[in-house]
Amino acid sequence: MMGNSHLDVYSHRSDVEVVAVSDSDPARLSGEEKAAGNIEGQAAGSFDLHSVMRFDEGMDLINFEDIDLVDICLPTPLHYDYACAGLKCGKHVLLEKPLARTADKAFALAQLSQTSSGFLMPAMCIRFWPGWSWLQRKIEDQEFGKVRSAHFRRVASHPGGPFYSDGQACGGAIMDLHIHDSDITQFYFGRPKSVQSFGYSCITGEIDHIFTRYEFEDIPLVTAEGSWSMVEGFPFTMQYTVNFENAAADFDLNRKDQLLLYRKGREPESVALLPGMGYEYEIDYFLDCIKRGRQPRMVTAEDGAWAVKIIEAESASIKTGHAVSIE
Repeated sequence: MMGNSHLDVYSHRSDVEVVAVSDSDPARLSGEEKAAGNIEGQAAGSFDLHSVMRFDEGMDLINFEDIDLVDICLPTPLHYDYACAGLKCGKHVLLEKPLARTADKAFALAQLSQTSSGFLMPAMCIRFWPGWSWLQRKIEDQEFGKVRSAHFRRVASHPGGPFYSDGQACGGAIMDLHIHDSDITQFYFGRPKSVQSFGYSCITGEIDHIFTRYEFEDIPLVTAEGSWSMVEGFPFTMQYTVNFENAAADFDLNRKDQLLLYRKGREPESVALLPGMGYEYEIDYFLDCIKRGRQPRMVTAEDGAWAVKIIEAESASIKTGHAVSIE
């Protein structure tokens, strides 16, 4: 699904050329089988896979000389090996989240990227998503004063399939879905001092529904909820509510006016957002970094590693019933 979503973005650009695609599944590689996304417009599958070289082994694609950028949308346990191979070949690597299945491997990958001639960027698309990027600007410029509280929520029914049902592979909803919400808190507010989490497992053997409070020195209340455990048919829901000193911002992906701004003495205001999804903006940013020869700063490999570290702390908090500090 993510591979097709990224391919759709590249296929609409005139400054890049897709040279090759790889998939170990012949049906997916031929385009006969396509994964559906959970957001409208995702994985449209508009790219003609027969128009480029096709490899059934990703390492063969990585080792092909006529490639500058490798976009890795493989199952999580394969991220580390394939990203390492790309960096050692001097390729630029856009790597889907999480950076690796464990924090140790994620930090090792981030360290390897520092010695490679290629850039490594985690595909943390929520940092680039319209609505979330707007919020980041308002937090920074303090137009509405300081943040008093923030809550982020992304919940859905289970996506199905063998990978997402195997907690050892995908890490459960806490690692595969909720990591975006944990990452956005460190993007907006810096690394949390500690986390206090609550949740349960019901499908994967790992945490499938989680609620976390993140402790920061200067913000009273920051929380996030993520779930794959909603009853079948429950829509993918992506929301936030952020209460500033002088305004409140409320986002709901499934609402006509997605972002509403509330200010004392005024009617609610609908905020106009950029069109599209975060994938196109993250890819646009990474391509610009490559063209300019500048390491990514909007999201770094180290950010991706810390996101995995925070998730591991949240999991430990659920298991122990105590707050866990982020060291």
